[in-house]
Amino acid sequence: MNLSLAFEPLISWPLLGLVLAPLLLLALVGLWFRQRGAVFRFAALLALTAALLNPVLLDEEREALKSVVAVVVDRSQSQDIGERTKQTDEALAGLQQRLGRFKQFDVRVVEAGKSEAAEERTETRLFGALESAFRDVPPSRIGGAIMITDGEVHDAPGGTPDFNAPLHALITGNDQEKDRRIRFENAPRFGLVGKPLEMTYRVIGTNNEASSVDVRVSVNGEQVSVERATIGQAMPLQVTIPGAGRNIVELAIDPEPDELTDTNNRAIALIDGIRENLRVLLVSGEPHAGERTWRNLLKSDASVDLVHFTILRPPEKQDGTPINELSLIAFPTRELFVEKIKDFDLIIFDRYQHRDVLPILYYDYIAEYVEKGGALLIAAGPEYAGESSIARTPLMSALPAMPTGEVVEKAFYPRLTELGQRHPVTRGLDGSATEPPHWSRWFRTIGVENPGGEAVMKGADNRPLLLLDRKGEGRVGMFLSDQGWLWARGFEGGGPHVQLYRRIAHWLMKEPELEEERLTADGRGMMLEIRRQTMSDDPGPAQIITPSGKAMTVKLERAEPGVFLGSIETSEIGLYQVGNGDLKALAHVGPVNAPEFTDVVSTENRLKAPAEATGGSVRRLAPSSALGNLAGGVTLPSVVPVRSTGAAAGNDWIGLRTTDDSVLKAVSRVPLFGGFLGLGLLLLALGSMWYREGR
Repeated sequence: MNLSLAFEPLISWPLLGLVLAPLLLLALVGLWFRQRGAVFRFAALLALTAALLNPVLLDEEREALKSVVAVVVDRSQSQDIGERTKQTDEALAGLQQRLGRFKQFDVRVVEAGKSEAAEERTETRLFGALESAFRDVPPSRIGGAIMITDGEVHDAPGGTPDFNAPLHALITGNDQEKDRRIRFENAPRFGLVGKPLEMTYRVIGTNNEASSVDVRVSVNGEQVSVERATIGQAMPLQVTIPGAGRNIVELAIDPEPDELTDTNNRAIALIDGIRENLRVLLVSGEPHAGERTWRNLLKSDASVDLVHFTILRPPEKQDGTPINELSLIAFPTRELFVEKIKDFDLIIFDRYQHRDVLPILYYDYIAEYVEKGGALLIAAGPEYAGESSIARTPLMSALPAMPTGEVVEKAFYPRLTELGQRHPVTRGLDGSATEPPHWSRWFRTIGVENPGGEAVMKGADNRPLLLLDRKGEGRVGMFLSDQGWLWARGFEGGGPHVQLYRRIAHWLMKEPELEEERLTADGRGMMLEIRRQTMSDDPGPAQIITPSGKAMTVKLERAEPGVFLGSIETSEIGLYQVGNGDLKALAHVGPVNAPEFTDVVSTENRLKAPAEATGGSVRRLAPSSALGNLAGGVTLPSVVPVRSTGAAAGNDWIGLRTTDDSVLKAVSRVPLFGGFLGLGLLLLALGSMWYREGR
């Protein structure tokens, strides 16, 4: 029963004051001068005031509200180490049992660290989960919070949390744990291909170790060196980036005996390899319509350093004019093809023919350049079919096809061969999906016999138009027409000459993305995505080894000609090894060097400040002295309801606050000066006043 008195005046408060104030003044004056009947007049005034104020006795029926208690359970990956998961489950079951005895507590269990989103799994964010649990609860109803965690919480505040209630932390693991880890201190995001890259790293041990350890350095899965590192000190590292695009530099150390986990015994750095400016030598046999197309294309690429020579004055055109009177630059044959030939990434012969400008021996140097890894592109015109063809020089050993001497002058649409539809140089070429292709015609094809390599485009009468071949460690491309300039000029709508020419040049210079047989993998969120480029019809499934060593397979589905894709949702953060046939690839899923595994030794320090600031406590579930073991061996403190002003923690107990809040269920009203009773009292007071005044 909750009794209270309320007033419900019959008239407004201002009007009530105007009526009663003069009467009260007269009554007080009468009492001051002790006039006859003054007491009765004052009593009558009080009765009139009570009648106008209309006092009501309220009897409220209220239901007490429960205090809200949050139990935040850490389910992050670091909790899977050792016996922590078992300790967590047993502690949660014990707490639910103990809290269930108290009807004044509304218990909310929140599990954190198992979100599907990768960005939410990079760190253990228990206070974010705690805030969500109390989002709909007023501060007066928060009874407290209990966290079951290993203590490695990455969003712990430095001071008091945003709720005024006790925070208690129950720490899994034990105080004798040890772990050794490695991390990058400085890892640049980009590096030049083939150039040394300076990096630094540090090996960190438990309890300030000062010994040394071997560090294995791997680049893209291949071990390149073993370094000796002093634990605790920043160590320099120099690696060479092998190729353009994504490169994975991995550092690894051996686990020590009784170490918690070897997950953080590896550190990963993702480095994008960037090529220095590519050096291209373009030699045009004589001025023609297609020469400008090649020059404009190569000059438009800021990453290409172009050296271009056009043979304007071959030896047979000598007319006795003195050299010092000519405005031409002498062709530096020895400098280009002997002294500096290795400096070029690509050599292009555009409608070039042997006219004694190059000594015959120099063609042998060019063939040797290709065999040792160089790139050569032949843009053939009618000269290739003539008596002065470069196929009649020692360069013939590097060429993919020999001329028949035939030049076919016939209109045709360049088309992709069946092989070309799968080859990365010509696959998906703009306009190739229709028949005829959505580009202009050409009108000349150079006849060849016994073509080698891969014919990816065909011309008139299905003759080879574009040949791509490997010679030793190098590559050779051959365009058997000189009319690509028709596309550049927009004839009959033009064609994708920029796209095609660039792909050819990049394939010749071994751009990884244009390899016929290529396996790549990438992590997007917690999804591992696999891409397989191949010239075969079915590459088979991909084999995967997870960071923990588990093996699995993923079926690769055909996405387009020459491309097969596969994906699998993962639960582990780390480096995955992917294999298919003889190809292997590495992919890192989840955040690189996530804070979740930066330090896995359980600790009380991170939660000590916020817990003590709220009057709570931090204690281990497996202390050296037991205070009440459960079946699994963890020790749980007793749970005690406390008032808001009382202590909230003791040696063997934790306190949770109860609330005084309640909700109104019903109200009973009893007017004290209403009805016949009020009327009778009022008449009695007035009658007494009149009676006394009349005597």
